[in-house]
Amino acid sequence: CAQVGYGMTTVDFLATVDGYPQPDDKVRSSSLKVEGGGNARLGLKPKLISKVGDDAHGFAILKELEADGVDTSFIVVSKGGSSTFSYVIVDNQTKTRTSIYTPGEPPLMPADLSQSTLLSAFDGARLVYFDGMFPETALFVAQEAARNNIPILVEAESPREGLDELLKLADFVVCSASLFGIYFAFMYQAWTQAPSIPSALVSMLLRLPNINFVIVTLGEDGCLMLERSANEDADLEERHVESFLEFLYKGKDDSLAIPTCIPSAVMKFKANGIGTICGRFYIGTAEKIPDSELIDTTGAGDAFIGAILYAICANMAPETMLPLAAQVAAAKCRALGARSGLPRRTDPRLASFLC
Repeated sequence: CAQVGYGMTTVDFLATVDGYPQPDDKVRSSSLKVEGGGNARLGLKPKLISKVGDDAHGFAILKELEADGVDTSFIVVSKGGSSTFSYVIVDNQTKTRTSIYTPGEPPLMPADLSQSTLLSAFDGARLVYFDGMFPETALFVAQEAARNNIPILVEAESPREGLDELLKLADFVVCSASLFGIYFAFMYQAWTQAPSIPSALVSMLLRLPNINFVIVTLGEDGCLMLERSANEDADLEERHVESFLEFLYKGKDDSLAIPTCIPSAVMKFKANGIGTICGRFYIGTAEKIPDSELIDTTGAGDAFIGAILYAICANMAPETMLPLAAQVAAAKCRALGARSGLPRRTDPRLASFLC
């Protein structure tokens, strides 16, 4: 399955420390690694539209991507430009990471991409993924993908200029919980009037009729997904979204360490002051990683989304897709950096999902 990715590529300089430093502190790192950002290694045939500089970081990015089978022929190399890089401090005590990134210059612009280049990139593609970076150019590329009837997945990790216009073209959306805390509380408060994540999911499907499903990731608490249903049967049961989710979460078995999925039936979900949508909710649980095995969460969200992209291309049911994505993300967290821990399709930990 061919898939096109659009967005930022980066080199990460990762240092692990025994505790996050206080102002003016000097601390010794316990390990250091330099590697690129991650996504997934599940056997897709990815093409990447991005931009790097003709510097050492840029050449390292290209080399690493090509080694993993990524088609880099659509990455623009800027003569005299600089590539994006990040400093990542991983706290061994709290199992958290702090990232400081420096964007590359100049940014990717529509003038960098001809229509013939985009058509060549889209040839045979089943899906196009956007990380929300380079917003003006992202919208330009997304519009061309929509004209060619290629489904679009948008990652809405954080509020960015132009994200709302990009979401209008999306077929699938993956958000972080922090997006709902910031994006909907401030930018879209008047637009959604959503008091909670479940209500915001209902609002998104009502306001953005092109979206098939939206997933919000919740870190160690897993994820929550709302899938639109074409079934508008008047006899379907109607439930208030907040109370129904409380009920659905009661079916979660906290004794299980492996990722699971708890689906609802198709029904009408009502959010007060927002409206009613017909669909299905899915609760996805995360793997419970022993503290001794949890190394670094850098790139866990990218790994999760990479598995979602694979699942969409494979026409995988949500009941399998969400645990697979959680398993891939958990595997990544057992190694330092965004790429080192990414499992390949042949990894025995994924066998039950890919058989």
